[in-house]
Amino acid sequence: MAKKEKAVKVVQPKYHSISQQNSFRTIGALTIFTILAIFVLYPLIAAFLASFRPGQELIRYGLNLKLDFKSMNFNNYIYLFTQNAFQDGEWVKVPHRYFMWFKNSFLLTGITVVLTLFCCYITAYGIAMYDFKCKNLLFFLVIATMMVPGEILILPLYQEIIGLHLINKTAGVVLPGVCGASTIFFFRQFMVGLPRELLDAGRIDGASEYRICFNIMLPITKPAFAAMGILCSMGAWNNMLWPMLVYRDASKFTLPIGLNTLLTPYGNNYDLLIAGSCFSVLPLLIVFLLFQKYFISGMTAGAVKG
Repeated sequence: MAKKEKAVKVVQPKYHSISQQNSFRTIGALTIFTILAIFVLYPLIAAFLASFRPGQELIRYGLNLKLDFKSMNFNNYIYLFTQNAFQDGEWVKVPHRYFMWFKNSFLLTGITVVLTLFCCYITAYGIAMYDFKCKNLLFFLVIATMMVPGEILILPLYQEIIGLHLINKTAGVVLPGVCGASTIFFFRQFMVGLPRELLDAGRIDGASEYRICFNIMLPITKPAFAAMGILCSMGAWNNMLWPMLVYRDASKFTLPIGLNTLLTPYGNNYDLLIAGSCFSVLPLLIVFLLFQKYFISGMTAGAVKG
């Protein structure tokens, strides 16, 4: 008898369509970024909630997301914005300098950002738009300064500021960081992608080199200005080490230095420190929200070429 042949069942592999693959990638990316966002936002939200709690609760339980409306109040912010503090069950007048620190940081950040953007734009414009001898060597030397740690330069810069008699002056804080190599590099890379025909058109119309630089090319580089303006303002606003070395007068202290004075060997005002830190984030948040569109376009410039 002939043996019965067994039917062989062929299993077809399952293929996912392109739309399904894209949806899987989108879900995976959203999951990863959601987890990262939770890790980033947790300390910020916890610090914001802690700014409404008294110092005893903060020391006892630390930073957490627990909402205890019985112990939460606005006493820390009242102390920041007025000359009153809630002590021993009553309001007492005490001296504070928060708004003075805030004003000093605001002025120092504004001066630093304006001078940094102006000087770096001029330097990058010359490197990107003109051809001259040792151009690449000059650009290499600018980039090479990025490999030098800032901590190594603190002592020679401090001696230089002493020699120039700029101690306890705003110029001594601003001038050493005006021409940042990273900012020059960013401006140069942005302007390399701009058409040089604009320069020729301006020269044909009789415009001077300065007018071409500021009236024709500068408006095109608004995304780069927005991106670097936000990054420079963040660095200047949060800078503490160099201003602390240069400033001697307490009336010139910036916000990071002033908040640091709340931590003393005789007592640590963590509740007031956290409240002041949360309020100090608002200017940077407002600047970012106002220039978010230009910031994203500036940071992604050159990533896609059409």
